[in-house]
Amino acid sequence: MMAACAAGQCGASVLVLERNEQPGRKILITGKGRCNLTNDSDRATFLTQIPRNPKFLFSAFNHFFIEETKEFFESRGVPLKTERGRRVFPVSDRASDIRQALESACRKAGVSFARERVTGIRPVDDGTFEVDGPQGAIKGRTVVLATGGLSYPRTGSTGDGYRLARELGHTVTGLCPSLVPLVSADSRVRELQGLSLRNVGLKIRDADQKTVYEDFGEMLFTHFGLSGPIILSASAHLPASFGPGQYCACLDLKPALDEKTLDARILRDFSAYANRDLENGVADLLPSKMIPVLLDYAGLDPRKKVHEITSEERRRLRLALKDFRVRIDGTRPVEEAVITRGGIDVRQVTPSTMESKRVKGLYFAGEILDVDAYTGGFNLQIAFSTGHLAGTSAALAARSGSLAQ
Repeated sequence: MMAACAAGQCGASVLVLERNEQPGRKILITGKGRCNLTNDSDRATFLTQIPRNPKFLFSAFNHFFIEETKEFFESRGVPLKTERGRRVFPVSDRASDIRQALESACRKAGVSFARERVTGIRPVDDGTFEVDGPQGAIKGRTVVLATGGLSYPRTGSTGDGYRLARELGHTVTGLCPSLVPLVSADSRVRELQGLSLRNVGLKIRDADQKTVYEDFGEMLFTHFGLSGPIILSASAHLPASFGPGQYCACLDLKPALDEKTLDARILRDFSAYANRDLENGVADLLPSKMIPVLLDYAGLDPRKKVHEITSEERRRLRLALKDFRVRIDGTRPVEEAVITRGGIDVRQVTPSTMESKRVKGLYFAGEILDVDAYTGGFNLQIAFSTGHLAGTSAALAARSGSLAQ
């Protein structure tokens, strides 16, 4: 819709072929229904949140970035607010307001919508395209392919765009889930199901104990494993497939305290609760649901009196608090991922226009490209930036040709 709106504002005749009854359906589930539409961080910080091909986006960001996105929606009657982590949401907390603003902007720009599932795109000898669907072929001067990835297929993103791109001679890199919960068969996970942790440190380590990702923030234990913002971001650094136990999540439950300071804190609590059982003596350190699990992990007797705890047992408690490990056995399926990792090889796309280097007049935008970012509004901004650039470029090319569409 951002591509269509931009193209319409440039004076092109624009038709959006949308397989859903309502355009922008996927927006409604973003940000847990609130739509975290961008992240109001500086450009350098923003780029650090894009693990794959960030340099490809320089031109798109120069063309249309955070301030332009905010102005786009606020000028259309959607006031915005910035929350923790520089995450931007509509003041209303309704993703539907963002969807409606996009559709209204498109219609105001003269964009038409047709409910159609595209089955093929064919370049014609006269430099135009024929776009095939159940109701026949539609002719156009330029085409923007912005079909999303494989995640949440019920919203329409079933991978059609990848097939269409391949048929037009493009390479699609390996596709796999990203920003996806992690699966663990560790029995401790089931005991902790439903527990949410804030301000926790996370390190993902491989079998050689090498740290492949490190973060700090919120996470959640679920019936299948681990979820939450830092877990979803960590998934972007794991391979497309891996065996059970090849990676583990190492949790620092007291990241603000170094070992010496943590020991002093434990001694202070032990002094206050000297005659209590250990499980009660650590009540100020941990959520109640975590206490029996962590003490078992540390090999400590929860019924032992606090004043009987030895220095070695205290050391084991410190280690468990600073390095609580959960085995990772895989990821949830791509259908449950926030985004799809992989996509059209960006080396086959001109970054200054989003035009294909292989098929003149064909443009790409959004998740179909091999570019993805962490959670926090970064992926929607990538969609808006690449969409606006692709739509503008396609419209200018169409207007310079023999057809207006």
